[in-house]
Amino acid sequence: MLRAALPAALLLFLAVTVHAGAMDTLIRFLDFGAGVLALVSLSVTVLWGLAATDRMVLHTGHRLLAQAVHRGTGVAGLGFLGLHIWVKVTEGHTGTLSVAVPFTDGARPVLIGLGTLAAYVFVAVAVTGAVRGAFTGVTGSRWWRALHMSAYLAWALALVHGLKAGRQAAGWATAGYILCLAAVAVRLYLRLRAARRS
Repeated sequence: MLRAALPAALLLFLAVTVHAGAMDTLIRFLDFGAGVLALVSLSVTVLWGLAATDRMVLHTGHRLLAQAVHRGTGVAGLGFLGLHIWVKVTEGHTGTLSVAVPFTDGARPVLIGLGTLAAYVFVAVAVTGAVRGAFTGVTGSRWWRALHMSAYLAWALALVHGLKAGRQAAGWATAGYILCLAAVAVRLYLRLRAARRS
């Protein structure tokens, strides 16, 4: 009896939700929010990726935890990125060609193209991260590191896209991105300095 009632209750809930206009509100929120959520998640991913490489402060267990957070926020960021792209195409803000081929958007080719390039690089970084074990040996390890470090470029492109392609960013959002940029720059500098010393 309960098995039959659950689908009926779910259908009733969905019907009431759609009739009340909640789906329109959700789509309006996602139109502005999915890209922000993607950029925030990917910014946090970059920061946690840098934290996961720290050997001065973090012990092995802490680095493993940092790697887990790095992977989790990366997956979340890619999920929000896919949602962002879907909403923008569905709402007619850009076309499928602009999503697939950089710099082909009719209204804002450069800004949308930067977002398209960033998306491609983030997906490539995620795939190479998932199959890291395939990059064995010194040469393979160097290739993996170079590919994975291209996330910094993708993140910079995504920041420009996010701040300039859509509506005017609020002051707090711009300040947050500047803080993230400063944190990444400082952490990256410390990492490179430590690598040079060793």
